[in-house]
Amino acid sequence: MALLPYARKGRLEAGCDEAGRGCIAGPVVAAAVILGPDQELETLNDSKQISASVRESLYDWIVENALAWAIAFVDPRTIEKINILHASILAMHQAVAQLKTTPEYLLIDGNRFKPYPDIPHECVIKGDGKFQSIAAASILAKVARDRYMKDLHQEHPAYHWNRNKGYPTLEHRAAIAKMGPSIHHRMSFQLLPRQLKLPLDSSM
Repeated sequence: MALLPYARKGRLEAGCDEAGRGCIAGPVVAAAVILGPDQELETLNDSKQISASVRESLYDWIVENALAWAIAFVDPRTIEKINILHASILAMHQAVAQLKTTPEYLLIDGNRFKPYPDIPHECVIKGDGKFQSIAAASILAKVARDRYMKDLHQEHPAYHWNRNKGYPTLEHRAAIAKMGPSIHHRMSFQLLPRQLKLPLDSSM
């Protein structure tokens, strides 16, 4: 099923989505995208439903052709302070604030959002599989975060972030059990299964 180009024709809408909410390491990343009314792309879809190579190609197309786009990062320490839900919303607010064109309406992936000043919004469950602008935002957020975690992997190769991107895979958790957590881990998250204990040193 083709994604919808807009919720209401003739209105300047920005789609918003985040990536990394379920990770135990690294930032949460959000993007906001405004597409033109005639910018339809058949391969555009929820970032989780397409291959990494297609995501990369779509990322390049979006940054070159969208009317406006922006990406924002919220670091693990802020996630610790305000929790992952509020950090995800903060990242989306920051992305909207960076748009070079102010949208008239926001389409938010999911069911939770804090109103952005002076711009009405609508939450859309599984919106990245329904609206083009949200799908575009999901791709920017996912690719930007994946690239960031690959860069972090160069500094901390023991955690294999080039493969797991900070998600709690068996390989990732085995590395935490052996090495202890890094400064990029979210210490308030369950880093290991409850029967295992973390090494005391978390200064890596």
